[in-house]
Amino acid sequence: MKLTQFDPFKEFQNMQKTFEYMNRLMQSVESAPEAPAVDFVPAVNTREADDAYYIEVDLPGVKKEDINIDVKDNVLTISGERNVEEERKEDDFYRVESVYGKFERSFSLPEDVDADKIEAEAKDGVLTVKIPKAQSVDKAPKKIEIK
Repeated sequence: MKLTQFDPFKEFQNMQKTFEYMNRLMQSVESAPEAPAVDFVPAVNTREADDAYYIEVDLPGVKKEDINIDVKDNVLTISGERNVEEERKEDDFYRVESVYGKFERSFSLPEDVDADKIEAEAKDGVLTVKIPKAQSVDKAPKKIEIK
């Protein structure tokens, strides 16, 4: 077994190196170009009724012409863009919480939907997508005759 002498100053030197590394890291982050603003992410509510599934998307300030709804490979995608109506440059703004930009939300559809009959309505800043359930085939037990 090898014995080593305890050196308290060595521990302080290791801590100092760690702090210097963290300081360099923070300086490099501060000098990095500013990251772009986060895109607009609308809130979504989903629910199921006896005859259909419903997706409600909060899209205040978004015109229905700026919204796209597509179904591909059993995935429903709602996308679009929330644009700035007017640019106001005033000195009396202290905080701006309005978010603008492109958005996209995708939903995997259950197998029991009728994708050809999907309907959408935009009213009062809420987009409601109705996804009808497919007409159920007779689910009564069926006797299979053996030949």
